[in-house]
Amino acid sequence: MSDDRGSITLVAAAVIGLAFVVTLGAADLGRVLVARSQARTAADAAALAAVQELALPTGLLPADVAADYAARNGAVLTACICEPETFEATVAVSVEVAGMLLIPGTRSVTARARAIVTLPSPSPTPAPAPPPAG
Repeated sequence: MSDDRGSITLVAAAVIGLAFVVTLGAADLGRVLVARSQARTAADAAALAAVQELALPTGLLPADVAADYAARNGAVLTACICEPETFEATVAVSVEVAGMLLIPGTRSVTARARAIVTLPSPSPTPAPAPPPAG
């Protein structure tokens, strides 16, 4: 008889352990990718809302409008560069990623977005038609 009895059990245990760690890593990666997508969506919505408030004011602060839209999309507004009397807004948002399986603690994903409104210029007055020849 050989002394190799039980070696397959050790290899199988190692393979199962490695598969378990890879599965946990894939689950963590999935959570991060979902949070990144959520952060991008929230940043886009916040930037568009802020620039709309700058272009068509309703009396609210553009940063407050951006924070509201970020919160509606599951994020927290971390920065808003929304200068009055301009038509450009740059925002940054953060989304928390909790419950990671391999990495303990809470992490956050950030996203930035910029929106610009270009208002149409007044159309020039057409030149009068020349008099008919004849």
